[in-house]
Amino acid sequence: MFWFSGASMQAVTTGAYRAVEYIKANIRLDSSVTKASVEDSKKVVQICTQYAQMGMINIFGVIFCFTLAFACFNATFFASYLISIAAFGLFQAMFMANAGGSWDNAKKVVEVDLKEKGTPLHAATVVGDTVGDPFKDTSSVALNPIIKFTTLFGLLAVEIAVSAPQAALYIGSVLFVCGLVFIYRSFYGMRISTKTVQEAAAEAKGIPARA
Repeated sequence: MFWFSGASMQAVTTGAYRAVEYIKANIRLDSSVTKASVEDSKKVVQICTQYAQMGMINIFGVIFCFTLAFACFNATFFASYLISIAAFGLFQAMFMANAGGSWDNAKKVVEVDLKEKGTPLHAATVVGDTVGDPFKDTSSVALNPIIKFTTLFGLLAVEIAVSAPQAALYIGSVLFVCGLVFIYRSFYGMRISTKTVQEAAAEAKGIPARA
């Protein structure tokens, strides 16, 4: 549950960061141009969608591989695994929904009620967008289907561990290693690198960056 929360937020944050870098490098709004072009707007949406899809592939890869691996290892162990993710997932979802909503509401209070937009106080509450929104809109609401998905696939595979324990051990070991690869990709493959704005914009356009 904790890994899933971090991986899903990492994908959303990286996609948003790349979209902002593209906007800074390519979109200039002034008195003569007050609205971005349709092409630029589509590109921003494409960047966000691309990173969301990459994160989704990694996340479902881990859940699929680990669920089947644990089911193949031992039926009792897998039952304990299901109980643990249900218990921790419930409290994790409630925590992230409440905490994220509180952060987001705090920023709105500063902007609307206190009218402190642009001040150091407002800068301190920007965490309401950068952390609060992924908390309440990304990770918390996705925990319920993740628990259901894990339970469904695991129950279908746990029969292998009971009927063919020797073969299930090898299958589970391979799937476990595959899951570790997806975990590595979910964090290190989705990290925000220290590229310049120009390099990020060139990458977004499909132009290879200079060495």
